[in-house]
Amino acid sequence: MSVLLVNDVPAGLVAVRNEPREDALEGLKALKARGIAPVMLTGDNARTAAAIARTLGVEPQADLLPQDKLRIVNELKAQGQVVAKVGDGINDAPALAAADVGIAMGGGTDVALETADGAVLHGRVLDIARMVRLSRDTMANIRQNITVALGLKAVFLVTTILGITGLWPAILADTGATVLVTANAMRLLGAGGRT
Repeated sequence: MSVLLVNDVPAGLVAVRNEPREDALEGLKALKARGIAPVMLTGDNARTAAAIARTLGVEPQADLLPQDKLRIVNELKAQGQVVAKVGDGINDAPALAAADVGIAMGGGTDVALETADGAVLHGRVLDIARMVRLSRDTMANIRQNITVALGLKAVFLVTTILGITGLWPAILADTGATVLVTANAMRLLGAGGRT
């Protein structure tokens, strides 16, 4: 709260309140649906943090300095949790660097953007859930591709040694495996807007 003075006499009060991003509630619901437990770490005072956290349905930890955020990230990691820290300010940089994955919000400070592992350039909370989904889909795709490629190689290695297939079918199968894994990976290109 700020006091407006005219000739050193109070003339009015100006109340300022932080507001969550427009898509914050939807983005947090999408993260929770993916099994992620969001926690609010903020330097804001406890009353302000509690009011915003209540509307978003998250647990707040307020009045935090940069070293407090860093400590909390390290405590969560020590408990065996995989920690992603999302932030946009200089005071988030140490925790972004310490987290398993640091994600900077677009429009944030250069320090946050340079410290983080990734960035959500449009500043939408929902994009964090999309980033998680795309990361998980990518890892599943990699596992599928390795299984297909090694499986085909193993089958044709055995059948070629046993004399069931010749060298040329094995070479064609290897090329076919390359086409299959490439086509499988290309499916990820269409995953941009889904959550």
